[in-house]
Amino acid sequence: MPRNIVRVIQAVGFKSNREDPTALKTIHFNEESSDAVFSLHSHSPPLMEAAAMANTVRVATAQMTSVNDLSANFATCSRLVKEAVTAGAKLLCFPENFSYVGSKSGDSITISEPIDGPIMDKYRSLARDSSIWLSLGGFQERGSDDSRLRNTHVIIDDAGNIRSKYSKMHLFDVDVPGGAVYKESSFTESGEEIVAVDSPFGRLGLTVCYDLRFPEIYQQLRFNRGAEVLLVPAAFTKPTGEAHWGILLRARAIETQCYVIAAAQAGNHSEERESYGDSMIIDPWGKVIGRLPDRLSTGIAVADIDFAVIDSIRKKMPIDQHRKPSEFWRSVEAAL
Repeated sequence: MPRNIVRVIQAVGFKSNREDPTALKTIHFNEESSDAVFSLHSHSPPLMEAAAMANTVRVATAQMTSVNDLSANFATCSRLVKEAVTAGAKLLCFPENFSYVGSKSGDSITISEPIDGPIMDKYRSLARDSSIWLSLGGFQERGSDDSRLRNTHVIIDDAGNIRSKYSKMHLFDVDVPGGAVYKESSFTESGEEIVAVDSPFGRLGLTVCYDLRFPEIYQQLRFNRGAEVLLVPAAFTKPTGEAHWGILLRARAIETQCYVIAAAQAGNHSEERESYGDSMIIDPWGKVIGRLPDRLSTGIAVADIDFAVIDSIRKKMPIDQHRKPSEFWRSVEAAL
């Protein structure tokens, strides 16, 4: 039985909000059981339900507290997949380190394995058996030797096939104000490729956690790779999450005119590690359209990707036509 689902139904075209290009009316439900999902769905007004179904696809983002137990984390992910399927989602996005969080820095080396290893095979079977796409962001893929890994974001389709993968570019080597000191590069190899992949949910732009602070990769994904939906699996620390998490996510959505699906680790993983949480889904106008009511609870938030909203915003504010090309900036720099 689902513990914590937030269901979002969007209806487009309401004239009461013409100044907002998204023209959305959003209704939130807290649903306690699968029976409630279908009961509420069947009694939705016909106009709203028809509008929500037109040119839309339902997606979900997960929030969880992974620990140093592969089996326990897989059990949590399996339960969240069932909740997402019950809610009608066709894609579920998991946070960084979904399968394992060590009790101390570098522990992940001990469980890292190739992308075709037994850990990922279990998640591929989960996707296939549940007929749902999975975004698995922050998988500990074995690196070039036994002392290194890659922080890899994997996309699996509803047949269990690996459609694409991206290795985190920006590594978290930070002395967090009011927090701990992190040195991700001491055991992690950085990626060198920008990755976008086609899907039934639009063209997906893949990133991981600390990438969020570097708008260049998101600009590349939108304007050079054609991304429509940006995926941000993360495990933000509590101090950095409190200060910047929601602001950065909304900024990335607004400046790229993309949907953003952010899946977050939440709460205490061990005595030494705590994550901020607050998984959310943001539309291309910067509105939060899906969010758990509790930023620390384990559960999912659900919303609809509406391709008409993407098209409308980009047509009315064509920043892709207005932005200056890289050649312009090089000429400006040369003239200094």
